[in-house]
Amino acid sequence: MRPILRYMLAWSIILVVVLVAAVIEGVSQTKRPIAVDDLFRFKRLSDPELSPDGKYIAYVVGTVDKEANRTNTDVWLVPTSGGEPRAIAASPFSENHPRWSPDSKTLSYLSTSSGTAQIYLYDIVTGATRQLTNHYSGASLQMFSPDGTMIAFVSSVYPEYSTLSFVECQRRTRERDEAREQSKMKGVVFDRLLYRHWDSWTDFKRMHIFVVPVRGGEPRNLTPGDRDAVPNSSTFSAGDDFHWSPDSKEIAYSAGVMPAREEAWRTNLDIVVVDVQTGAQKTLTGNNLAADAYPRYSPDGKWLAYRAQSRAGCESDKWDIILLNRANGSTMRLTNTWDYSVEQIEWTADSKTILADVQDNAESVLYALSVDGKTAPRKLTETGAASAISVAQNGSIAFAHSTLTRPHEIMLLNIKDKQPVMKQITSINSAMLADIVWGSVEKISYMGAEVRNQAWMVLPPNFDVTKKYPVVFLIHGGPQSAWLNSWSNRWNMQVWAAQGYVIVAPNPTGSTGFGQKFVDAVSKNWGGTPYRDIMQCVDYVLRRFPFLDSTKMAAAGASYGGYMVNWMNTQTNRFKAFVSHCGVYNFHSMYGTTDEVWFDEWEHGIPWENPDFDTYSPHKFIQHAQTPTLIIHTGNDFRVPLQEGIQYFTALQRRGVPSRFLYIPDEGHWVLKPQNSAFWHTVIFEWLAQYLKT
Repeated sequence: MRPILRYMLAWSIILVVVLVAAVIEGVSQTKRPIAVDDLFRFKRLSDPELSPDGKYIAYVVGTVDKEANRTNTDVWLVPTSGGEPRAIAASPFSENHPRWSPDSKTLSYLSTSSGTAQIYLYDIVTGATRQLTNHYSGASLQMFSPDGTMIAFVSSVYPEYSTLSFVECQRRTRERDEAREQSKMKGVVFDRLLYRHWDSWTDFKRMHIFVVPVRGGEPRNLTPGDRDAVPNSSTFSAGDDFHWSPDSKEIAYSAGVMPAREEAWRTNLDIVVVDVQTGAQKTLTGNNLAADAYPRYSPDGKWLAYRAQSRAGCESDKWDIILLNRANGSTMRLTNTWDYSVEQIEWTADSKTILADVQDNAESVLYALSVDGKTAPRKLTETGAASAISVAQNGSIAFAHSTLTRPHEIMLLNIKDKQPVMKQITSINSAMLADIVWGSVEKISYMGAEVRNQAWMVLPPNFDVTKKYPVVFLIHGGPQSAWLNSWSNRWNMQVWAAQGYVIVAPNPTGSTGFGQKFVDAVSKNWGGTPYRDIMQCVDYVLRRFPFLDSTKMAAAGASYGGYMVNWMNTQTNRFKAFVSHCGVYNFHSMYGTTDEVWFDEWEHGIPWENPDFDTYSPHKFIQHAQTPTLIIHTGNDFRVPLQEGIQYFTALQRRGVPSRFLYIPDEGHWVLKPQNSAFWHTVIFEWLAQYLKT
């Protein structure tokens, strides 16, 4: 090659490299950190439902309308073989909970377009839609019978009317509700507990199971009486909490606590089966005084699987899988030696395998368990958070999946593959995600007070290792919960890191997914080992990561996490600021005003019986608190009622500790309305900046 040609070629290569580098640099400069408003711009995918023939997945997409201060949900459909998703039920109203007919030709869903949630049926071939139900008390959790002739659903009614005809029950329910609404006298008399729950006053209506012919007709109440037919607490729910037998002759369900007056302090749910034709009922789990829930018939009809706990009153006890032989009534605890607590469970079509959603070392993964008990459980996913499982006859499994850097999308895998690989089916937020530069995520392990603990660390976007960064420790609620490798629209670590903080989220004693012994160790020990675990985490990350500024640290948390930062304020002065959302302050007032009494009795005991009831109650040590604190509480939080935040704010103000109180009257334990959420973030980040960025 001539020298001049070599010269020109060399410069051409250099020019190309420079241009490519410029393009890459330009692209990187167009990326930006995630902002709070992005949480409202992302589409919110949920509830994927795979058709029995494996050809389609129906799912729900939530779109936030910040101006209207609400999230609208629509039902979408996507082919599993590829192709464009399409909305099949989209309106200004709420459409959700898609469920397939056994022949995959009809999709049922719920819509509020007629005023209350009713069942609609969509023909997959023709696209025709018809309304199946139209009654005052509405419908939820609808499910086709295996023979395709009936739909079971849940509706709330006054128990004293539940034995009447459906028409008469609806008439009396409507008249009673309307009379109360129109009355100028608003007084209500209660004679038992659980008169309010989570964020609502119960009115002592009961959730009953009804059946209605698919062709139309009058629904029948299969579970009349003063007892719920699905768990009235989300603590014990794993999805659609009842199930049809394969021959469509009976329904198994999770019956509420009896007698009703004890349901606020007992966890004794039972599996009951009801004959669809006669209404005759039979309790299958009467000998277990703990919770039995989420029954699932095997497709061949041989087994009834369900989730069960062993210790009465312990809502965070390990959930095992129980197999009940329908021929002879014998039972087998499938997960007796398995130290994982199962969430949702579903059968494969051959009745040989049960799929389970479990927390495993800060991930929420899928396992396949052989019912013969001879094969070790098979792990199907490794990382991220999998949920909402549905199974097709061909072995395909659809589920929702997210990570700390990606909102939920639908994934598909096939259990028949030797090494199942997740295939992403939807990409509803891909364009927005491409514009964002994420903070690096690291999973760290450190020695806690007694055993090794795990924590997440999220760095700010565009992190510079030569700089010093303030650090915020996030403390999770529960306390029997965990920070997972999952997306959150409320406590989103990436959004917090984008404010310029290193985020450290420890999973201390009490956290789920690290064995039941670790979970149990928090009870009657709220401010003991878990607090020492967290402080060990503080010391560890400060030693290991020199870019953390030990003079600019804060901690924030909600519920138990709010309690923990309240407790930390009475135990240490190492932090510049705290944020306490709906946190427990006074164990005595908490016990007397919370809704689910069983929780407090298991965690601390009964106050007049346990002399150590308030050993770790922050109110006893408030004289030591001196760290500036933002207190947040909501008006409809009946789990950790409003007076907890008010008491804490009063004490800090009286002692002259810098403090601020954010009161949101129209929210429950969580802040869900878009404009409230935006303001919540604004107030928190302004508070942190005041103490960490000066």
